[in-house]
Amino acid sequence: MRTRDEAKEVAIREKAIEMIVKEGFDGFSMQKLAKAANVSPATIYLYFKNREDLLNQLYITIDEVFSDSSLRGFDPEMTFEEGLWLQWKNRFDHHVNYPNHILFMEQFRSSPLVDHKDIKITKFKAAMEQFFSNAIKRGELTELPLEIFWAIAYGPLYTLIKFHMLKKSLAGRKFSLTEAKMRDAFNLVVKALKK
Repeated sequence: MRTRDEAKEVAIREKAIEMIVKEGFDGFSMQKLAKAANVSPATIYLYFKNREDLLNQLYITIDEVFSDSSLRGFDPEMTFEEGLWLQWKNRFDHHVNYPNHILFMEQFRSSPLVDHKDIKITKFKAAMEQFFSNAIKRGELTELPLEIFWAIAYGPLYTLIKFHMLKKSLAGRKFSLTEAKMRDAFNLVVKALKK
């Protein structure tokens, strides 16, 4: 029986992410992955049961990296403003450091081809729910449906990150998201959300 090689598994995962970001799920196959990763198809099956298992494992791994990045230095007991600012900085750093992971997650979440039943609540989601709940209990935050809160709290950040990644704004002008610009947008978001 062939032994597993951790470096080879990481290389297969990274090549799969790269291919899915470029070609989408429809153009992705284990055969194409084997060729691109310079391994035999049988090698891939040492690490993954099938295509769906590979995709779900990629999602779980990427979600864990996102959780670790986002929760760096974070405590759900932080004040609303302090915790949200740290989330903004951590999420910005994550997007800049892992752009292919972000593009993969966007495709994964909207794909009907992928079975989401094996995806469980993560430590990240639990920490965010606790943070949201604590801020409401302390009277720091207007109580809103979670979806509305998320849209107001993070929508502006993700729009600015997209401009930053494209290096231009809607008007086509050069754009770079500095901490000062991020703080200006953040202050408006906090003003809209605070009680």
